[in-house]
Amino acid sequence: MSKFAPVNWKTLEQIFLAAGFQFARQEGSHFKQGIACPVVIPTYREVPVFIIRNNLKTAGISRDDYFRLLERCR
Repeated sequence: MSKFAPVNWKTLEQIFLAAGFQFARQEGSHFKQGIACPVVIPTYREVPVFIIRNNLKTAGISRDDYFRLLERCR
């Protein structure tokens, strides 16, 4: 089973875009994806694992789907 690891914010953004999310707006150093409860992607060189997991939970994306999308976006 794959382990979560920090990823660049651009990679994380591509994962959510590939999952069907839309870019809504940027405020400062945060991108917000357009859903009822927004997925916030901070523009960090390495987004910490806890933020990735929280965003996946908010978005309803499974662990398996995340790793499949991650492979596609790299």
